[in-house]
Amino acid sequence: MAYEYDNENIFARILRGEIPNDTVMESEYCLAFRDIQPQAPEHILVIPKGAYVNFDHFGAEASDAELVDFSRMVAKIAQAIGAAPGAGGQGYRLIANTGTHGVQDVPHFHMHLLGGRQLGRMLQT
Repeated sequence: MAYEYDNENIFARILRGEIPNDTVMESEYCLAFRDIQPQAPEHILVIPKGAYVNFDHFGAEASDAELVDFSRMVAKIAQAIGAAPGAGGQGYRLIANTGTHGVQDVPHFHMHLLGGRQLGRMLQT
């Protein structure tokens, strides 16, 4: 499947340094920064530096190094903010919205890492 990436989306502009961000962590392949409209005491966005539209695009086309780096960064951040249960934390939530039904606002793959308080159920029926 062909994915069309919008080079003018807000995350592409952040990666180019056109828009400032509150960086939490950065690596060769990823950038993590605080959400400007946090939904929890800790609300961090983790994005690959590559031009990936959503998770299935990233999972299908990212290099092994990109995939590993992304996963390791999420784990390091969860530990750094004290949310990882293996590090004594009480837990966290990961969310990746994809497409219209997933209510994806920015067409650049990103993972929300939320923690710092008890979170409600994900979906209400």
